[in-house]
Amino acid sequence: MPNAQPLPLIVIVGPTASGKSSLAMEIASQYNGEIICSDSRTIYKGMDIGTAKPSREDRAKVPHWGLDIVEPGEQFSAADFQSYAKKKVEEIRSRGNIPLMVGGTGLYIDGVVYDYNFGQARPELREALSSLSDDDLKNYCVNNNIELPENDKNRRYVIRAIEQNGINSKRLSALIPNTLVVGIATNPEELKARIEARAEQLFANGVVQEAILLGEKYGWDSEAMTGNIYKLARKYLDGEFDEAELLQKFVTSDWRLAKKQRTWFKRNPDIHWGTPAELHAYLDNILSA
Repeated sequence: MPNAQPLPLIVIVGPTASGKSSLAMEIASQYNGEIICSDSRTIYKGMDIGTAKPSREDRAKVPHWGLDIVEPGEQFSAADFQSYAKKKVEEIRSRGNIPLMVGGTGLYIDGVVYDYNFGQARPELREALSSLSDDDLKNYCVNNNIELPENDKNRRYVIRAIEQNGINSKRLSALIPNTLVVGIATNPEELKARIEARAEQLFANGVVQEAILLGEKYGWDSEAMTGNIYKLARKYLDGEFDEAELLQKFVTSDWRLAKKQRTWFKRNPDIHWGTPAELHAYLDNILSA
């Protein structure tokens, strides 16, 4: 049928450790879906444990995209992700499967579902901004009413936010057609407990050893190594604190990230919120109709 409605794009958002991946696996397994991971950490090759990438078992059960796209240190912007994700959505639909975009990186998600016009890079401005200190960059954002990115510790992200000021103004315009966005509502105490449990699992899985290998291969000053756990692992290896303190600092860092993510998504009126069980039932009603 040439005029048939294309399969919907299902988008699952929420803070880190909220259970997005588990819900996505359930829906994808039930309705022949393929998952597009929308996370500015999991795009990097080799960063598997510290970014909590989907397990090999999950990837064997359900196709996953958006993983291992670039080497640490390579440039990959929200505009690059938009182009990548649009292509994957069409490819997944062409196979007769349902695309599910899943993640916590708000600009990655919004850039796709609101079809942002990211504009062109501005190399002269970028060069001028590169000479500013981290504090000067943040003050520039505050003074010019520019929203800081989720990872405001990453200079490249802050500079990109300044470059894009005034271009990405479509944040709350209409969703692209045939798109459904759901968000996992989280109890703060429960979310904190999930973050703590995941942190312990990452350490048990060898995240410090992974950090050492990545630091040796790509250099500790690579942009990708400024992510939460890798930056902390370097300080631990330099003797700034012990393993117990490292674990606690990682939990605190991820908790701060989760709060920023919740703030970003909570402003969006197009998101249907619920617990994982409620959202599963909600999606069942739509996809089984």
